[in-house]
Amino acid sequence: MNRRILLPAAYLPSISWFCALEQGACIIDTGEHFLKRSERNRARIMTSDGVMELSAQVVRANRPRQPMHAMRLDYSKRWQKQHWGALMAAYKASPYFDYYAPRLERFYDREYPSLVEFNLALIAELCAMLGLQMPPVTEQYIEAEADDLDLRPKQKEGPAFVTEPYIQVFADRQPYVGNLSVVDLLFNEGPAALGVLRRCRPAW
Repeated sequence: MNRRILLPAAYLPSISWFCALEQGACIIDTGEHFLKRSERNRARIMTSDGVMELSAQVVRANRPRQPMHAMRLDYSKRWQKQHWGALMAAYKASPYFDYYAPRLERFYDREYPSLVEFNLALIAELCAMLGLQMPPVTEQYIEAEADDLDLRPKQKEGPAFVTEPYIQVFADRQPYVGNLSVVDLLFNEGPAALGVLRRCRPAW
């Protein structure tokens, strides 16, 4: 049996998430349990003040053992407007912001019932931007087998790996930071982003 790569349904997934996806044989598992303070509802971007974490608000985040596909989004704090404002402030000076921004902005103008619906819609669009195929999705939890690569960790980032450095917007005042949300790579590298992903060296 070929090795499967098991991925969480992440929010604006990291470069390492898409590096794994580019290698093929991936499955997005929405039947796993939601984990607070993880990439399932958090993403990292680069700003003029350094790394900023964006957190999609969910209902009853403290309730244990909730499957991802059952998590509802909480719009009482207008986090979508805040997130899009942060993305604009961070990347409006990037080379490819005007090219990609209209394709992303629409996701912040409507309400999605669940975290999974929102994340999967964003992932599908990001795949299209990168020229990657959207992987299959399951609502039933997958038990990892011996040969599988399980990237559903209990932390915000996947396993460490080496990312080819690229020029980030605030390179004149902030040190390079790898493995941010893939939108950082897209806004800065545009069509060359897929090549950067293919040259990543995973430590898996």
